[in-house]
Amino acid sequence: MNFHEIRFPANLSFGSVGGPERRTEVVTLANGYEERNTPWAHSRRRYDAGVSMRSLDDLETLIAFFEARRGQLFGFRWKDWADFKSCAPSQEVDYRDQLIATGDGSTTAFQMVKTYRSGEFSYTRPIQKPVTGSVKLGLHGDAQIETVHYEVDTATGIVTFMSPPAAGAEVTAGFEFDVPVRFATDRIESSVASFKAGDVPSVPVVEVRV
Repeated sequence: MNFHEIRFPANLSFGSVGGPERRTEVVTLANGYEERNTPWAHSRRRYDAGVSMRSLDDLETLIAFFEARRGQLFGFRWKDWADFKSCAPSQEVDYRDQLIATGDGSTTAFQMVKTYRSGEFSYTRPIQKPVTGSVKLGLHGDAQIETVHYEVDTATGIVTFMSPPAAGAEVTAGFEFDVPVRFATDRIESSVASFKAGDVPSVPVVEVRV
């Protein structure tokens, strides 16, 4: 997959508009009842990078980043300021934030995940682009040390223990993460005159599966 492990400038993504998108197929029956289904197991996020442009310098930075990615060709990392931690945005990351797996005595590698809960229901999202240096792991309630007890692949979100966790041992994690995205357009249109007057280009960005 064409992907650059580089983050879109965080100061430019701050203030952007966007969030998760679902695809639901709704069929209305003759009796007025509905049947609803979805072909997507996971949501897909969309953003607009243009709304956060504040100066011509910001615009120049955007164009440079766009050109280096060759438009839609190469994906990149995006910081979603509304959802970038394993905990609430106001809290500090802790190794007890998320339960990501339960040991079986033989498995050493686990995919990082974040679980969203509302009432009795939940959704578990794979986390594939953790931020380097932010990952904290716990095993059966005890903090682990990176490079001593485990390693993190920040390109895939897979954590690997040096020794397999015992059967029944809870593997927990805390982390910051980015969203893998690409530009959803091969063209950026801007006008210096209108930009100074407060008009900014629309630069759609869409999450990619990796």
